Amino acid sequence: MALIDVFLAKRVQRGTLTVHHADGKTLSFGTAEPGFPDVAIRFTDAGAAGAIVRDPGLGAGEAYMNGRLVVEQGDVRDLVRLLTMNDPWEAGQNGLVASPLRRAIQAVTHRIGRINMARRSKRNVAHHYDLSDRLYDLFLDADRQYSCAYFTDPSNSLEQAQSDKKAHIAAKLALKPGMTVLDIGCGWGGMALYLHQMTGAKVLGVTLSEEQLKVARERAAAAGVADMVTFELIDYRHVQGKFDRIVSVGMFEHVGPAHYKTFFRQCRDLLSDDGVMLLHTIGRAGGPGVTDKWTTQYIFPGGYNPALSEIISANEGLRLMVTDVEVLRLHYAYTLDDWYDRTVAAREQIVALYDERFFRMWQFYLAGAGAAFHFGGMVNYQVQFAKNRHVLPITRDYMIEGEQRLRL
Repeated sequence: MALIDVFLAKRVQRGTLTVHHADGKTLSFGTAEPGFPDVAIRFTDAGAAGAIVRDPGLGAGEAYMNGRLVVEQGDVRDLVRLLTMNDPWEAGQNGLVASPLRRAIQAVTHRIGRINMARRSKRNVAHHYDLSDRLYDLFLDADRQYSCAYFTDPSNSLEQAQSDKKAHIAAKLALKPGMTVLDIGCGWGGMALYLHQMTGAKVLGVTLSEEQLKVARERAAAAGVADMVTFELIDYRHVQGKFDRIVSVGMFEHVGPAHYKTFFRQCRDLLSDDGVMLLHTIGRAGGPGVTDKWTTQYIFPGGYNPALSEIISANEGLRLMVTDVEVLRLHYAYTLDDWYDRTVAAREQIVALYDERFFRMWQFYLAGAGAAFHFGGMVNYQVQFAKNRHVLPITRDYMIEGEQRLRL
């Protein structure tokens, strides 16, 4: 048997996977079971399977993007789920195991790449966030919330869940009229506009994406609040002033571990004496790791999802008190399911914008990310900080009450 067949025979026990090799050989793995997908794939050339085995972190995604791996029964989300469901994070991940030498080389390479110097940050952001506006309109909600939604009920629409996310975060900020807010990594401006609309706060949003900046400013002007909600193209390290509140949603993944201490020190210095901060980030359920090569090459160059220990240790010694930690375990899984479904429904439009290879890349990205939150080692963290331990109520009741008021 080929090496990939040996791996699949061990990996796929529940659900079935049929593999059609390029030489005409067909093998089947696993046993049909309710709740587990039944998938069939075909390798279109003799070298495709070997490329995956030699470099799993890059090979599988490239094989699917380039049409060397074709899913003939089910789709790529079913394939990724089948493999991850058979080896959930709680049971201990195995995967296609690289050699100790390859793992060591990749670890060093990724850690060097995670040193996200300021001169590279803007380029890294542009790689992903300066794509066509039309692309994001096709799979995001109308407010363009490109981060984990908050599902008070898994059956809620994406629009409802994203609205509830904003209320959930705003309640944790404990905003009062007249406060000033800094939104680090403001995206297309939805969170900043919401915070002003619901609380009257004056908000500054900062981003490194020129496309996002243009849209955010247009939205503030259209809403007639450009004097209260402003947006700037600036690195967080160069922001000046004092703010009552800081919020950062989906940006910390681009900071890089080498700059975590700098990030928290800057946030501490920007907060007023009674300031509160809410950090919302993708994170690892386990310890520190490395970003897979396919993601860093094609989706998020310079990106890294932190372990909770890395967040907390980076803040130690700065006298910025951790006042609340929440783990959102499945909310991003549901969010990504919706994004995937909308992407697949918009296939023709996305291919027209770019090409078939780009569509398969985006599809693979969303499928893999969704599986990581459903069955793998990814979660979302919401970590609240305060400069003064006395500034917030001593129970979480204020969050619940505030959130309910905002939803109404």
